[in-house]
Amino acid sequence: MKTELVTTLKRQATKTLAELNESKEPVLTTEHGPPSACLIDVKDYALMQSRTSILEGIARGEKTIFENRTFSQAEAIDKMSKWLR
Repeated sequence: MKTELVTTLKRQATKTLAELNESKEPVLTTEHGPPSACLIDVKDYALMQSRTSILEGIARGEKTIFENRTFSQAEAIDKMSKWLR
């Protein structure tokens, strides 16, 4: 991951964004030492959002199982029958 000072990013934003678009390598910006932001390619961001959504769904399912809030197949069919007709 490339690291840039926020002041460098301010001065060379066009150049930094062009390099990001070409290399697809994230750019970590620092402000007075510690990291302050991370620039990533838009397609990579969309992919991360999609993956996060999938993982959140899996986590909700695991929580439901852990809390024993599940139905048998027959119970599920019975409860969903009004929508399955």
